[in-house]
Amino acid sequence: MRVRGGQNIFGHSVGILMLDTQFPRIPGDMGNAATFDFPVLYHRVRGASPDRVVRHGQRELLPAFIEGARALEREGVRAVTTNCGFLAKFQDEVAAAVSVPVFTSSLLLVPLVHRLLAPGRAVGIMTVDATSLRPEHFTGAGITKDIPVVIAGMETEKEFTRVLLDDQLELDVEVARQEHLTVARRMLAAHPEIGALVLECTNMPPYRADLQLATGLPVFDITTLVRMVHDAVSEGLPPRPA
Repeated sequence: MRVRGGQNIFGHSVGILMLDTQFPRIPGDMGNAATFDFPVLYHRVRGASPDRVVRHGQRELLPAFIEGARALEREGVRAVTTNCGFLAKFQDEVAAAVSVPVFTSSLLLVPLVHRLLAPGRAVGIMTVDATSLRPEHFTGAGITKDIPVVIAGMETEKEFTRVLLDDQLELDVEVARQEHLTVARRMLAAHPEIGALVLECTNMPPYRADLQLATGLPVFDITTLVRMVHDAVSEGLPPRPA
């Protein structure tokens, strides 16, 4: 069999636009390559700190994310995502800039998850900072006003949000785990109509199994979406028959 090349490296299905960070990323975190059992390709967006992206939502970062998406496309990825759910606000612009599929955020799963639930049930969204989650993030993700959602943020706790948004070098994983369980239980106690959880933050997947066990609910996150897209594109990866 003869095959055709045309690019520098091969075998990666999904390209991930990374914020410019130094905080630790444990297995399960989107920024830890061991999270996936298939190759992904990373591209760091210089200057895109968590504070600038989440707390301030700076639109002046958009050109850097667009150029990053184009760079990943040139390297041969078949789809592009990001490692911050708050980049949902840039979904349309980044998708328009490249020819491969783009999924900026796990928030894109919310309309699908809502359709999976019985009438009267709501989608619970756990986010790194509920005070920074705004209508433009929902608009970018296609979450319309007729989709019932309940939002709970981790900013009420002491460890997880502080380490991530302030880009600290050390994270107490067990404290972060307990914070996730505390926030989820509090949300469900106040809103028993929640039928499933979507984790906005790409650093939350390491705690997904704990949340499933504690709540008994389906829990979706960005790695759910990465795996789905990988399955959709992996058989078409180059090199392909000449």
